[in-house]
Amino acid sequence: MFNKITETYKSFEKITNSIIKIGFNFCKFLCLISLIILCTYLASKIPFLYYIGIMIFRLSIIFSIEFIICGFVVDGIKKQLV
Repeated sequence: MFNKITETYKSFEKITNSIIKIGFNFCKFLCLISLIILCTYLASKIPFLYYIGIMIFRLSIIFSIEFIICGFVVDGIKKQLV
């Protein structure tokens, strides 16, 4: 199963790979912002900052999973597999 997933990932078109990489970079940026907000929370102990930081972190995780899934789906549609 894992081998099939890695083979499918390796056979992605170039544009699909670039979109996934751009998406991951965007998710890294969101994660960095949430880390900065959470570090600010540790210094100031304002609960609002904690909730904002956690929400942005969760959003970055959700976006990264969506980029992976959408990459597989779009590549399958392009290759007429779906």
